[in-house]
Amino acid sequence: MKTFAEIVASRFSCRAYRPDPVPHAAVEQILEAARVAPSACNRQPWRFTVATEPALRTQLLDEGTLPGLGMTWAANAPVILVLGMKKSLITHRMAPLLSKVEYPLLDLGIAGEHAILQATELGLGTCWIGWIRPKEVRRIVGWPSDIMPQALITVGWPAALPQRPSPRLSLAEIVTWR
Repeated sequence: MKTFAEIVASRFSCRAYRPDPVPHAAVEQILEAARVAPSACNRQPWRFTVATEPALRTQLLDEGTLPGLGMTWAANAPVILVLGMKKSLITHRMAPLLSKVEYPLLDLGIAGEHAILQATELGLGTCWIGWIRPKEVRRIVGWPSDIMPQALITVGWPAALPQRPSPRLSLAEIVTWR
């Protein structure tokens, strides 16, 4: 079994998937990891739609993404998780006016990363896609107006592992000790 540090180090943005289906139990395990994520005032603003039907996945990618990045690789992912935000009045609308911190975006980032790390532990690849048309995605998945899509997360079995990790800034470049 991999350690947490190994799981974090092996996570990468997968852009090539095998066509093999992802077991329902694995998707539920990924969603459970997201479900138990912490959130501001425990509001749990995340909402998910699991797109496994080929026609729905194609529609999400064709109509729900912005042009220009050519994400044809995403069509091969057997699962697309649609990550949406349901805002609460106090925590998500009033508190940011005072603090200037967008709590629901932080909450969704935490839940999404929980899902991605769980998928990585299971040997699955993922890629977070933020280049979306939220209103189109909402229409496609049939969400009410109080839930705003924020990202698509592709999930599937990697066709190939990266040859080398993507370069990262060193700790010296990102950390100040006081």
